[in-house]
Amino acid sequence: MTTTTTSISPGRRIWLRFKQNRRGYWSLVIFCVLFGVSLLAEIVSNDKPLAVRYNGQIMFPIVQTYSEKVFGGDFDTPADYLDPFIQEQFARDGNWAIYPINRYSYNTLNYFAKSPNPAPPSGDNWLGTDDRGRDVFARLLYGFRVSVLFGLALTITGIILGVLTGAIQGYFAGRTDLLFQRFMEIWGSMPELYLLIIFASIFEPGFGLLLILLSLFGWMGLSDYVRADFLRNRNLEYVQAARAIGLSNRQIIWRHVLPNSLTPVVTFLPFRMSAAILALTSLDFLGLGVPPPTPSLGELLAQGKNNLDAWWIAMSTFVVLTMMLLLLTNIGDALRNALDVRRKA
Repeated sequence: MTTTTTSISPGRRIWLRFKQNRRGYWSLVIFCVLFGVSLLAEIVSNDKPLAVRYNGQIMFPIVQTYSEKVFGGDFDTPADYLDPFIQEQFARDGNWAIYPINRYSYNTLNYFAKSPNPAPPSGDNWLGTDDRGRDVFARLLYGFRVSVLFGLALTITGIILGVLTGAIQGYFAGRTDLLFQRFMEIWGSMPELYLLIIFASIFEPGFGLLLILLSLFGWMGLSDYVRADFLRNRNLEYVQAARAIGLSNRQIIWRHVLPNSLTPVVTFLPFRMSAAILALTSLDFLGLGVPPPTPSLGELLAQGKNNLDAWWIAMSTFVVLTMMLLLLTNIGDALRNALDVRRKA
C-alpha cells in the first residue's frame, strides 16, 4: 500500500490558516474592495462628466478643463457642469454626457440645493451636505482614501524604523541595547501632542509634516517586539553556525535572523494602521491635521459636533470609521491566528 504525502509551503500553510478564519478573510475582501473603490473616487464621485459629445466633438472633462464658452456660455471660466444651462446644452439633439454615479466631488459646492445647508439626505445628495454645501458621500469616499493611504505610509515608515532599531538592539545586545533602551525611555516620555501643537503653529499642517512627526514616535512599539525576537534568536544554533563559517553580521541579520523574526511585524500591520487612522482622525478633529479643503473623516466629525441637528454628518462618518477599524481589527486577529504554529491548516 502506497501513501502519498503532499508537502505544503510555509506561505500557503499560513494562507490556509488565514482563510479558516472566515471573519478575517471576508474582512480582508471587503476592505480591499472598499479601498479599490476609493482609489477610483474621481470616476465614482465627481462634478465633471466622464465623457461629453458636444456639436459632434468628443471631449473628456474629467481629464481636461474646458471653459464655459466651449459649451455655448458667455464666460471664459471653467465650466460648471452642475449649471442647468450647461446641462440643457448636453440635452440637445446629438449631444450627450456621461456622468459619474455621484455628481459631486469632495470640494464641490451645491449652489442649486433645494434646502439650506447643511441639507438632509436627498436624491441629489445621498448622505446630505455639510455646513458649507459639500456632498457628504463624496467627502467620505475621498476621506476614506486619504485615511488609508496615510495609515499605509505611516505603517511602512514605522515598520522600517522599528525593525531597524529592534534588530540592532536585539542582535548586538549588551551596551548597544542598554543605550538604545535609555534613549527610548527619554524619547517616549516627550509629549507628542504638545509637539504637534507647537509645529502646527510654526508650519502649515500637511500630509508630509504629519507623517514625519507621527513617524518619530510610531516605531517604538514594534521595536520592542523585534528586539525580543532577535534576543531569542541570536543565540540559536543556526546563528552560531553562520558565525562559524565567517558570515558578516549584516548577512546573518538579513538572511537568517530577520526572516525568523517577522511574525510580530506581520501581526503588527493591521493594528498599526488602525492606530495611524485614529491618530489622523483625532488631529483633524482638533484642527491640527491636514489643511482644508482636504477631505477628512476627523473634519466631518467636528462638523457633526458643531451641527448636532444635522445628524447625517456625524452618523455616516461614525459608521465609516467604525467599519474601517473593525475590518482592520478582524484582519489583524486572523493574521495572528494564521501565524500561530500550534494551529493546523
